[in-house]
Amino acid sequence: MQRQRVIIRTIGVATAVALAATACGPQKTEPAGSASSVSSSPTAGSPPEASPSTDNKPGEASASPSASASASASASPSASPSPSVKQLMANGDENEQVRELQARLRQLKLMSVAPTGFYGSKTTTAVKSYQSKNGLNATGSVDEATWKKIQAASKKPTADELRPSTVNEVDAPDPRCMQGRVMCISKESRTLAWMIDGKVVSTMDVRFGSENTPTREGVFNVGWKAKEWTSTLYHTPMPYAMFFSGGQAVHFSADFSARGYNGASHGCVNVRDKGKLSALFDQVQVGDKVVVYW
Repeated sequence: MQRQRVIIRTIGVATAVALAATACGPQKTEPAGSASSVSSSPTAGSPPEASPSTDNKPGEASASPSASASASASASPSASPSPSVKQLMANGDENEQVRELQARLRQLKLMSVAPTGFYGSKTTTAVKSYQSKNGLNATGSVDEATWKKIQAASKKPTADELRPSTVNEVDAPDPRCMQGRVMCISKESRTLAWMIDGKVVSTMDVRFGSENTPTREGVFNVGWKAKEWTSTLYHTPMPYAMFFSGGQAVHFSADFSARGYNGASHGCVNVRDKGKLSALFDQVQVGDKVVVYW
């Protein structure tokens, strides 16, 4: 009986040890030279995700190392691609040189939007157009030959040309704006040009009323001004307000500044650049002309 108990206890301990080894941690490494440690794979013992990836497209067979080596060895020097023309600027670039390029293209009437410094689809189209007209390879990217020709055909951009006061291109002034002191406001280009005796002093982007509350068109005069004003009808702030037609005024709009042309005014001429409007407010006098036109 005593011997039987010893045998049972021994079997129980051995079973417990075996279960513990299966449940806890990595399995013990086999001694060197044992049969289980010998493998034809160089990554034996590694989990499947640790094996090198072939990085092929789905459905493509992997080339054997020997085949790849022989293909590489048999490739002749003439099979290598010829060196391409070095591009100075191309689609996707963003820097000050691109801004200068856009300003020069604007001088050449190949771009109408203000320089942004980002080389996108509009810049690519403008460059390609210039290249086609000037006997250059129309790639849409700027190489040294293209850049030299563009520089020769244009002048060095001014600070205002590089960073214009308006995003929108200012229209040719209405003839009624050519005399005296005038806020010349174009609905087509969505710009306000402050003009004195036919010369543009400053410009800024503007926004108008919706179809239900349109901004009136015609020739008006500034009736009165208020640096701080709140609409008595809509209870919204109207800083730097210059009233020209009843309750309609040129004024700063925080909504226009934040949302751009996603919104509209209740008939007023909204300005989004508060600094520029503040300077204009100081210059405009009661009685100055206001022209709103298409």
